[in-house]
Amino acid sequence: MISFREPAYFVALLIMLGWLLHIGKPVLLPIMIALIALYILSNLTTRLGELPGFGLLPALLRRVLVLLSFTALVVLVSFYVVETFAQVAVVLPSYESNLDRVVTRIAMMIRIEDEPTWANIRALTFDQFEVGAIIGPVLASLRGFSSTVFLVILYAFFFMAERAGMPDKLRLALGDSRKEAKTVDLFDRINTRVGDYLAVKTVVNIILGVLSYGVMLPLGIDFALFWAILIALLNYIPYIGSMIGVLFPVLLSLAQTGSIGMAGTVMVALTAAQMFVAGFLEPRMMSRAFNLSPFVVLLALAFWSSLWGLAGAVLAVPLTASLIIVMAEIETTRPVAILLSASGKV
Repeated sequence: MISFREPAYFVALLIMLGWLLHIGKPVLLPIMIALIALYILSNLTTRLGELPGFGLLPALLRRVLVLLSFTALVVLVSFYVVETFAQVAVVLPSYESNLDRVVTRIAMMIRIEDEPTWANIRALTFDQFEVGAIIGPVLASLRGFSSTVFLVILYAFFFMAERAGMPDKLRLALGDSRKEAKTVDLFDRINTRVGDYLAVKTVVNIILGVLSYGVMLPLGIDFALFWAILIALLNYIPYIGSMIGVLFPVLLSLAQTGSIGMAGTVMVALTAAQMFVAGFLEPRMMSRAFNLSPFVVLLALAFWSSLWGLAGAVLAVPLTASLIIVMAEIETTRPVAILLSASGKV
């Protein structure tokens, strides 16, 4: 007779874990973001030591310099985002009038402007959509964003300070040299793969943001720097992030100018920058990508984004890859890790 006790326990454990992750978002999300930032900062500290002159500095001083630079950058970007949303609230009325003219022009092209139903359709759709009403809740949510940013910076400082003493703690906790070596090797593999991926991905996204800013600035797109930052951040999300990043500036150019041609120009230029980065630059810089099945990436994206929203979508790939590396080291879960990998090698 087949026993379903163990599968039932496993499913119950997964449900309970998902529930804990969902309700624990205010606590767990800043910690996870700080851990991801730690990988990037540690990699930057190591690279900084390879530069002429900086290699002579003590490791502690290099970590302090990287942490201070990270803090200054995060604070500046946060203030800029808040200020940009306040400016958007001012120019929204002109955007709404431009969009109305575009919609009316399209209606004339397809010859429905004289139909009695057109006024009703517009009243029930576009006239009901008040963009200004969205700004208030968004600005209110930025307060929570600011507290999250503060916690991320605070946790990153403490993680950076604790990282140097972690091998000694593992040695004392395990008490077995063989287990200690295996555990340290596991952590080294996770740190190397996740750290390299995030460091290279960050550099690639910065390059994409600079290219996007260089495209939008000559075209006169409002808030070009803000959209460039958004494009760079969204590119952390696999597959769909780049498409969403292009969509926002295209819609803004349409609302700003009321010109379909200008919106098409922005779309083509930004898509060309995305294709250059994704098709040429990133494969050459990313020498060792995560060995994840495309279906697993999409599944992880759906799972983490449903739990933690946009932040979960950004963290989906490194969190899932780290989990698979750990599962590959455990005999009972190694078959699952092989099934989740792209090539069967873990």
